Amino acid sequence: MTHVYLMPGMAANPSIFENIKLPEDSYQIHLLEWFIPEVNESLQDYALRMTTHINHDNIVLLGVSFGGILVQEMAKHIEVAKLVIVSSVKTKHELPRRMKLSRKLKLYNLLPTRLVEDIDTLAKYAFGETIKNRVALYKKYLSMNDRRYLSWAVKEMVCWDQETAPTGIIHIHGSADKVFPLKYINNCINIEGGTHIMVITRAKWFNKNLIELIENDYIDLK
Repeated sequence: MTHVYLMPGMAANPSIFENIKLPEDSYQIHLLEWFIPEVNESLQDYALRMTTHINHDNIVLLGVSFGGILVQEMAKHIEVAKLVIVSSVKTKHELPRRMKLSRKLKLYNLLPTRLVEDIDTLAKYAFGETIKNRVALYKKYLSMNDRRYLSWAVKEMVCWDQETAPTGIIHIHGSADKVFPLKYINNCINIEGGTHIMVITRAKWFNKNLIELIENDYIDLK
């Protein structure tokens, strides 16, 4: 049995994976979820705490967006069979210019209040889009709106300092991702037209291709 652990993106809950289906005779899916960080807790220490929710060896670990950053930090503490990130980044060099500017000017300190108070702002930051008739969708998927968590998450995302990508990482990215634009991304599997929330909107692609990516040796894509 292959155990697959799934980590949602910033502020999102595991329901974003509700349409991801793998053969139950050989795969078991486990859903991870965000918890409130300790005061002044580093991303590295948070990742170590998150590994206590991993109950199997040699797992497949998949993370979306900021969750993709987190699983890379988790994989520094545990052995994984495959490390997969979706709609995310592998190093600080793949962060978009606006996030690098936010880090330089410490603008991330100003954002969390707006994220807490305005679901559209939170949706734009977490999903890369704001569409009025999707407010119910946002409320369903974006349930982690605790101020301390959001303040921590925004800062840790824009200040992430990883220089080089993990060996063998599988990076799946959409060409229409507005949070992490494809032009800044290297060595990924490009999903044409895929947005930042394609794990929701393109679940059929993942159900069709994820097994092959897990079971076969990954070829570095340029």
